[in-house]
Amino acid sequence: MSMIPMILAELGQETAATRGVLEIIPEEHWEWKPHEKSMSLCRLSSHTAEIFGWAEGMLTSDALDLTAGYQPFAAEDTKGLLQTFDQGAASFRQALSQADEATFGDKWSLTRGQDVLFSAPRFPAIRSFVLNHLVHHRGQLTVYLRLLDVPLPQVYGPTADSPVF
Repeated sequence: MSMIPMILAELGQETAATRGVLEIIPEEHWEWKPHEKSMSLCRLSSHTAEIFGWAEGMLTSDALDLTAGYQPFAAEDTKGLLQTFDQGAASFRQALSQADEATFGDKWSLTRGQDVLFSAPRFPAIRSFVLNHLVHHRGQLTVYLRLLDVPLPQVYGPTADSPVF
């Protein structure tokens, strides 16, 4: 079975679920943290919103060097979160539609100058560094939102705040 349709299906599911969480981020709690070592709600939301935007580069280049001008996204409001997220999902989808599966076994690396921080074949790198990474941070966001008493949307199924299917 071709990998691209599988990734596209997963991308569709994760896009809808994540957008539903990002849509309800309360700007009045933008700087809130559950712990002093935690990211603020704004930082965590911004990071979650930017992740899909990395996938295009992962499909078209062999590495991302963090010293080559990468700047973490910092949203100013929920509208900006959604715009960045939607653009990243669209670029991921577009890059996948043009990808050559023969390159999915090629090595991709995340570096900081000469230091290799992460390296794996392109397909598992995308699954880990993009899809799983997004799911991880979306999960953190739902904990933040629960602690702030924000009703949670369905992600993979009902929540205590959403009706049963």
